Amino acid sequence: MAAAGTRPIILSSEERRDWLRLIRSDNVGPITFHRLLNRFGSAAAALDAVPALARRGGARAIRLAEAEDAEGELEALQRAGGHLIARCEADYPEPLTHIEDAPPLIAVIGDATLLARPAVAVVGARNASINGRRLAEEIAGGLGAADVVVVSGLARGIDAAAHRAAVATGTVAVMAGGVDIPYPLDNADLYAEIAVRGTLISEIALGTEPQARHFPRRNRLISGLARGVVVVEAGARSGSLITARMALDQGREVFAVPGSPLDPRARGPNGLLRDGAVLTENAEDVLRVLAEGQARAPSGTDVHTQPLPPTDEKATDEPRESALAEARRVLAEALSPTPVTVDEIVRTCHMSPAVVAAVLLEWELAGRLERHAGNRVALLPAP
Repeated sequence: MAAAGTRPIILSSEERRDWLRLIRSDNVGPITFHRLLNRFGSAAAALDAVPALARRGGARAIRLAEAEDAEGELEALQRAGGHLIARCEADYPEPLTHIEDAPPLIAVIGDATLLARPAVAVVGARNASINGRRLAEEIAGGLGAADVVVVSGLARGIDAAAHRAAVATGTVAVMAGGVDIPYPLDNADLYAEIAVRGTLISEIALGTEPQARHFPRRNRLISGLARGVVVVEAGARSGSLITARMALDQGREVFAVPGSPLDPRARGPNGLLRDGAVLTENAEDVLRVLAEGQARAPSGTDVHTQPLPPTDEKATDEPRESALAEARRVLAEALSPTPVTVDEIVRTCHMSPAVVAAVLLEWELAGRLERHAGNRVALLPAP
């Protein structure tokens, strides 16, 4: 949703294809995507520049997504009844614009207008108890009755219970694979119902089967879409706790339903309560906090208040090669597999932010660097 007084950008069909090509290319994640776009002015110009940047970073070659593949994905998504929404467009979910690694493009099947309404995520254990599922249904139903959209991950147990209770009032399912892949198969009927009456979204390529590495990416979108996250049941090391931690990092509120210390599924929410989560027994507990304005305000920058550069803008003020060569030498000694903030790198190594950013971008495109939450980076082990 565009901020007041700003003019949202609408991508042309060619720009949408180029955006899709860029984000589907090797070693290009959301943060790198936007750095490339801001540096080169358009996805087309970035695609032209990426191979040389990757070579400077030490890569022999980098795979760029083909235009034919991007066109094929767009056509297949349209046949599935869906479409892509770009981060610069007016119907992109406003809460997502506040997270640092917001996806440049999301695939949507179903009622995209739900993405403009206030939302709360309800997540929890796959092996949920009968009481846990009942509580998830009651909380989700109460939120829906108050015109709040319920977001979850379409997993077994708590997720499925929350979705079912909110289908009639509004629910969003964030997929861990392609938006066209029902997962798990146990929830295929629920997937089909949400496709008609709710909203399915994903940032992952169409036709992609869910894999373990996809779930943290999915979880950050669950929390990123919502004003708060309710955890009903969760083990001590569950994905639901990852979602809760991401919610805190994103400036969202965390709610937790207490449980018996004798039940391992209560360890997650009980631990969150010890750490300051809001004790939650029903939807009213959530709605009261939201109404009182106690929910954390989303942090970060709304992309719609800072429009992307015009598509004919060229890279300017490129650092000199001598400065880049020295920076590569210094950073190779300073960095390690342990994440460190970019600000600390600039401060400690006494180099300009532009030079540091240029070298980090080269290394990321070459597959030598990994980005972490909180503007942190780390070297990847040599293959």
